[in-house]
Amino acid sequence: MSTLHVTTTDGLRLAVTDFGSPGDTRPTLICVHGYPDNSSVWLPLVRILGGDLRIVTYDVRGHGSSQAPATRKGYLIEQLNADLQAVIDAVSPAAPVHLLAHDWGSTQTWDAVAGNVPSERIASFTSISGPSLDQTGAWLRTPGRTARGALARLKQGAGSTYIGFFQAPLLPELAWRSGILDRIVGGSALDRTRSDRLNGLELYRANAIARMARPQPRPVTVPVQVIAPTGDAYVSRALAAEAPKPYVADLTVHEIEGSHWVVADHPERVAPLVRDFVSARG
Repeated sequence: MSTLHVTTTDGLRLAVTDFGSPGDTRPTLICVHGYPDNSSVWLPLVRILGGDLRIVTYDVRGHGSSQAPATRKGYLIEQLNADLQAVIDAVSPAAPVHLLAHDWGSTQTWDAVAGNVPSERIASFTSISGPSLDQTGAWLRTPGRTARGALARLKQGAGSTYIGFFQAPLLPELAWRSGILDRIVGGSALDRTRSDRLNGLELYRANAIARMARPQPRPVTVPVQVIAPTGDAYVSRALAAEAPKPYVADLTVHEIEGSHWVVADHPERVAPLVRDFVSARG
């Protein structure tokens, strides 16, 4: 295992951990964590998959040991995509990598695989509990053809009310500091810092409403695997499975038992699906 720092296009330093060894020729899997986590959320999965894959994790800007931008503009998805490409180029300059992402990490990575990172640099993408903002916006605008479809959209709308709350000034920060949000959000046993909780609010404020209000989903040519936990309180199975269909040429969907935090709570359910998908895509 080695730790390195990758400099972003706007001059920040990202903390990157390579769990491989010098000269490692195994497929490289880069893991992108979500909110309000840092890269430590992947450690349970690393313990299972570390013998099969070269795993690389990094702290998204503003989280963990990575530096935070000075303004909200620094959290725009376009910059997050540039950060991901910088990490890819640093750890695997000659060969494409596989991507695994959760929650907001997945949301930002959907945009990367839709063309903001060259597709020849990405061999596959596994998404867990983090839909594309553009695909979500388009899906919510598409009327359900059945009562079940309409109900699924209403249910997802209810499950996404936190996005609106995160737009409010000061209130989310106060809710985190008081401990209320830790009890509501879940995954409180994870190794989160105060900056993870507070800085990450800017991810939603910089991107969510603008993207979902004017969705522009684009084709995705990278092979994609969606893992949908059946007990996810924030991302419904309908959204996870249906929203990508019109845009992803090679899409695989798997349902597994677990909550939104299944990557940490039950990594043994996630690991075989990731291992098989990476193996099948070289």
